[in-house]
Amino acid sequence: MRAVPVFLVFLSLFCFCGLENATSNAEEKQFEQVEPAQAAQQDMYLIGECLSNQYTHKSCEKVFCQPWERCVEGKCLCKLPYQCPKNGSSVCSTNRKHFHTYCHLKSYECQRQEAKFLHKGECMPEETFSISMDGGDSKLLRVKPVNQKNYLFVCDSEWTMNEANVACKHLGFESGAEYYQAKSNITESALNSLRCLQITCRGLETSLAECHIERKSRHSNEGFVSLQCHENLRACSDGEFHCVNKKCISLNKTCDGINDCGDLSDELCCKECRDNSFHCRSNICIPNKNVCNKEIDCLTGEDEAQVLCAGKEKVAENHSMDEERKFIKTLLPQVHCGLPNHTLTRRKRIVGGEIARKGEFPWQVAIKDTSNEGVTVYCGGVYIGGCWVLTAAHCVRANRVHQYRVWIGLLHTIQHDKETDTFRLKQLIIHEKYDASTYQNDIALLELKGFGTGECSLKYSTPACIPWSEHMFQAGDTCKVSGWGLEKGYTKQYILKWGNVNLFPNCSELYPGRFFKKMACAGTYDGSIDSCKGDSGGPLVCFDAENVAYVWGIVSWGENCGEAGHPGVYTKVASYYDWISHHVTRSLISRYNT
Repeated sequence: MRAVPVFLVFLSLFCFCGLENATSNAEEKQFEQVEPAQAAQQDMYLIGECLSNQYTHKSCEKVFCQPWERCVEGKCLCKLPYQCPKNGSSVCSTNRKHFHTYCHLKSYECQRQEAKFLHKGECMPEETFSISMDGGDSKLLRVKPVNQKNYLFVCDSEWTMNEANVACKHLGFESGAEYYQAKSNITESALNSLRCLQITCRGLETSLAECHIERKSRHSNEGFVSLQCHENLRACSDGEFHCVNKKCISLNKTCDGINDCGDLSDELCCKECRDNSFHCRSNICIPNKNVCNKEIDCLTGEDEAQVLCAGKEKVAENHSMDEERKFIKTLLPQVHCGLPNHTLTRRKRIVGGEIARKGEFPWQVAIKDTSNEGVTVYCGGVYIGGCWVLTAAHCVRANRVHQYRVWIGLLHTIQHDKETDTFRLKQLIIHEKYDASTYQNDIALLELKGFGTGECSLKYSTPACIPWSEHMFQAGDTCKVSGWGLEKGYTKQYILKWGNVNLFPNCSELYPGRFFKKMACAGTYDGSIDSCKGDSGGPLVCFDAENVAYVWGIVSWGENCGEAGHPGVYTKVASYYDWISHHVTRSLISRYNT
């Protein structure tokens, strides 16, 4: 077995801040003004990062999929209607087709765009929802809701590019709006209008009928919305951002929480956010109104963190289909993972390894080889649910499957207690591209052999969550590594220990020619926190804003033990989400995007 990582503490110069600091400072951060130099830096990051990866609202590495979509290989793909929950409000589509639920309709619309949402309930004769532009040069937007006989102009208050893009998509312009204006110097008939429609959208709807529409009395100085939809592609100038959908928008409209592009590509690679928007740790910007609204928008949930939202939860305020969308999400299968077996006091920075308490790392497992004398722990692993354990490929051999034993709930390797289970293996799956010489794809799955009916009743364990996106955690984040590996001086230890380590940003510079794309490294600069031979295959877990644990890495390799300047190298689990879900079934590990 190869010696494995030394874990090194980050100097404050490199620390972006851990989740604790991110959540406690989140409210303050969201109102910071972006300085010109910062804006220029983020613009370059936007152009380089987003356009090279083509990130849009369909990229589940960056955003959550809609309830009628599922995440497959980093993209939100349409579900088939039968894959939607059966509960929900029935709806009628624009082609007079009745659907059991809104999710069924949206799934159907993914395949056939002629069926857009019309209204809730059964289809009624001669009911229409329509929008148009007035015939003059002003291009005023007019809307006739389902329950109205006449068209009304749209109030300019609360209207943004979110609504403008939805209106243009409704009219058949796939790229959304070019721009909108609030006009007051308009025809006498329009000026005499005493009422107008106030419309608010989330920004990703395909029909204005899905948005919140309210008829209101018009203020005397209130203008109406004039709309220009995006028609012709053109080359973007130096002062513009090139959206993934080929639209051009001003650089100062990026990272403001508003979906100006129409495909969200202007909000998904932001080092900072402008006023009135909130910066998620995965470098996306969301509107401030989406914070503390009881729906997670940031991948690691900091927009709904208790420390940020205590006493600030917003009450649902409209009757749009957005509330129906949120309801459908509650009906999707829920995976419970990543929480310890008992309530723990959250520890701040710990220097040096700590002895684990019972139930503190309920996903940690020990792998033993019965052919070895003493049946000692020689590798770790992480329980991920069902009958499945994740470990390093270099820990196991296919021809020894019947000799391995997996110990669940183990704390002390000699003093066993009754809250410990031992399992044989049914099968082991080593990644087909594992390279023993470079440690690339150093990942393997162990399927435990269940009792009786074949199910695995792991009453002393809780699975760690599987991350689906490589953007969930960033360099500088504090995570925890655990195991029974050798201590400094290569002396044996018999009790589970853990330590805090930080994710490093420059691993390829530290290990030139040996560090590859699907690896991660973490540690402490002084080498005070250490793991060594025997920790291989064990978990590096990182925590979201609600302290839910995700297995970010699997202990793979490193140089010596306890040596400053050589952080441990891990297999980055998020890079293998699809590989894992293919073998264990997606429903077992998909906490979101199901």
